[in-house]
Amino acid sequence: MQFGIFSVGDITMDPTTGRTPTEHERIKAITTIAKHAEDIGMDVFATGEHHNPPFYPSSPSTILAYIAAQTEKIILSTSTTLITTNDPVKIAEDFATLQHLADGRSDIVLGRGNMGAVYPWFGKNNQDSVELTVENYALLRRLWDEEVVNWEGKFRTPLRGFTSTPRPLDGVAPFVWHGAIRTPQVAEIAAYYGDGFFANNIFWPKEHYVQLINLYRERYAHYGHGTPEQAIVGLGGQFFIRKNSQDAVNEFRPYFDNAPVYGHGPSMEDFTSQTPLTVGSPAEMIEKTLAFRDYFGDYQRQLFLVDHAGLPLKTVLEQLDLFGSDVLPTLREEFAKNRPASVPEGPTFEARRAAAQAAALTQEVK
Repeated sequence: MQFGIFSVGDITMDPTTGRTPTEHERIKAITTIAKHAEDIGMDVFATGEHHNPPFYPSSPSTILAYIAAQTEKIILSTSTTLITTNDPVKIAEDFATLQHLADGRSDIVLGRGNMGAVYPWFGKNNQDSVELTVENYALLRRLWDEEVVNWEGKFRTPLRGFTSTPRPLDGVAPFVWHGAIRTPQVAEIAAYYGDGFFANNIFWPKEHYVQLINLYRERYAHYGHGTPEQAIVGLGGQFFIRKNSQDAVNEFRPYFDNAPVYGHGPSMEDFTSQTPLTVGSPAEMIEKTLAFRDYFGDYQRQLFLVDHAGLPLKTVLEQLDLFGSDVLPTLREEFAKNRPASVPEGPTFEARRAAAQAAALTQEVK
């Protein structure tokens, strides 16, 4: 299992002080948070992509490249790269470049995004979102897998004899996850290509995500990539923890109540009972997170949202320290218990490069 954090990159007023951080402060803070995630032993850091206020990460590959230069082990990912409005050629170039700079420890989560207003800013129509997803990913896959590409589609100008540069590191393209909150077609695409499927899993009840993940697992097997249990699944989650459960509840309540994503809606108690959000003690977080396996089966990657809703940097770092000391070791130990040997580990560049080299040797022998 790989554990990490992801950020949506919001710039939100701290409701306890009335102060809103600047863009500069949030951008610099997220690099501190990513480095701290590595320090406490996390495996993955991921950032979203947004092109509108109140968010800052319009260029996630730039942010991740900066973090790559200051870290050594942590896998750097997006939590959404907009496959609908970004040019597949630019995605191929940017994330192959990141892969080289990070010595392979990078991957990507592709998604449609959930803000329709973005589409016309990039010359697209949100009514075409599913078609754009299918066509753009087919092209992106070819740009990484083929040295020379000839392409003609519906949504961009044709390519003739085109080579995307730089080429993927050692011929191994970044690992691709397809992220979705509600779209079964995205699960189908992930299954068709044998890629990973990332269920955001932070807004809706578990039953909704069980359906999406089961669909992905079934179709993954249908396309001949392995058994349903061997499909590559990632989950989102959220937490706010303190040593004492009531302290966590009292401290987080004003942030929850004013958060732009879910503030002024269900009560915090209702939201925590119906979704993966944990507000409480480390023990409560461990219990809730371990239950994910009961619903979704063994999976490969668990990411948590921790830096949102106006929480100050000091508090976020305290959250990570407590997670690293009181939660992470137990989660690693418990998730490893009774895990079938046939279930794949979380994807890494080293393992995928070794598999590709072994496959090439086998082909040579034949």
